[in-house]
Amino acid sequence: HLPKFMIIAKGVNAVWTMNPRPRLCLRSFLITAASFSYSTDALNICIISGSTRTNGPPRPILSDRVTSFIESSISSRREISGDNNEIGQRMKQHHISTLNAKSIALLERPHFTYPPSQMPSNLQDMHQTLNSADAYIIITPEYNHSPCPGLLNLLNHFGSSTFSFKPSGIVSYSAGQWGGTRAAHSLRPFLSELGCLPVSAMVHIPNAGDILDENGKVNIDSGKDLEDGIDSDNAMKRWEGYTDRMMTQLEWWGQAAKNQRDSVDPLSRSPAFQKSPSERNAPGRKT
Repeated sequence: HLPKFMIIAKGVNAVWTMNPRPRLCLRSFLITAASFSYSTDALNICIISGSTRTNGPPRPILSDRVTSFIESSISSRREISGDNNEIGQRMKQHHISTLNAKSIALLERPHFTYPPSQMPSNLQDMHQTLNSADAYIIITPEYNHSPCPGLLNLLNHFGSSTFSFKPSGIVSYSAGQWGGTRAAHSLRPFLSELGCLPVSAMVHIPNAGDILDENGKVNIDSGKDLEDGIDSDNAMKRWEGYTDRMMTQLEWWGQAAKNQRDSVDPLSRSPAFQKSPSERNAPGRKT
């Protein structure tokens, strides 16, 4: 006859049993936590592939392999539900859009400076894809310890209100052993300033030419991605588990942000700049 309270949020159901006896209270919490259920709706996920290179060295060019790998990782996502977070059979059916930095020219005039009648069609289409996304996955190689310039060029074509109040995930790669980690960390403050806050987990792919084949599949035949005692099947599962951490965080925050945007327009209290960057200035004497 203990009182029970049901807490229900979009996409999440949980039950806590309130008990005045501390020992039973802890036990009740542990029992109900084991049957925790979590799922997300289908999200619009935009992948942005930053590399503009068409030739090497190094060879082969790796951007298409990594992009295909991430696309297939998203499309194979399944619901997590039931006791012990078992993997269900229902596919999540996220809608995936991929933008390539090769498809946009060097920045001369950003999207927000055009009147509607003069807007280039490819720029408008790209803006529509970015604006309608619920979450972003940003893919970059590492150039001089930094994200590639083609990626920054694409992102700088659009104002921060295009990206804001949504999460992002970072994927970096390299032909060598470091997997672009320095580029990935350099990208975090840039994405934060755009307003698409990066989730904590990142995906770094070292030796990408050996790890992934030309179709973006884990290359189980090369053996170069395997440690002693790790067979090919386990190597595949390890890469799936590695990317799953970032994907799960992106889905969680993507769903939470989507639910909140559906309830409250975030730009009503934090409006986009309309005239110039000086709109962000603190109150004081005009200069």
